[in-house]
Amino acid sequence: MHTWPPAPGTIRWVCLDVGETLIDETRHWAGWADWLGVTHLTFFAALGAVIAQRRDHREAFTLLRPGFDLAQARAARAAAGQPEGFDATDLYPDVRPALSQLRAAGLRIGIAGNQPAWAEAALAAIGLSVDLVAASARWGVHKPDPAFFARLAAEAGVPAEQILYVGDRLDNDVLPARAAGMWAVFLRRGPWGHIQAAWPERAQAHAEIESLEALPALLSGGALSIEH
Repeated sequence: MHTWPPAPGTIRWVCLDVGETLIDETRHWAGWADWLGVTHLTFFAALGAVIAQRRDHREAFTLLRPGFDLAQARAARAAAGQPEGFDATDLYPDVRPALSQLRAAGLRIGIAGNQPAWAEAALAAIGLSVDLVAASARWGVHKPDPAFFARLAAEAGVPAEQILYVGDRLDNDVLPARAAGMWAVFLRRGPWGHIQAAWPERAQAHAEIESLEALPALLSGGALSIEH
């Protein structure tokens, strides 16, 4: 069982989730509210309700529209010229400075999350300085499946205990990353981060931050003394 802080030189990779870790999804969810014909407040309330009840967030759609077919709606949105997506305007402002500091400290950086295949190209277009970008759709395995984190370690080419995973969800990020033998940092922001902060499982995170700006400082107590 890992005990924080890591010994100097332990962590060689920092890997991050995408939604609400790097990308502010406000515009994304607002687009779905508009498509459904409900107010943004109504959709956000439904989303928060299913998260609080530990249900799949996609149930927010059927809560508002019983029988709703998400796959069919995605195809319809794309056909109507309103496809899902994100770009540099959706990037949280703390992302670039934090990644730059981590890179300067000698760490390798990965991005890996539950995302459709198009997300890899979208992330590449944003131009972040990272060593790995992976969407679960391409890998064919999704968090919290242990196989996702095994694949991440394999792609990084290091043992799990040399990877720190950062995410806004306890259920999909922190708990499975820790179970896989990685270091796990809980980013308390976005709907999942704030709602799940009330869960008792919060105590299982190795560390907690409210902004990626805090990540380099969190690791600076020796963990960034990387040996090359």
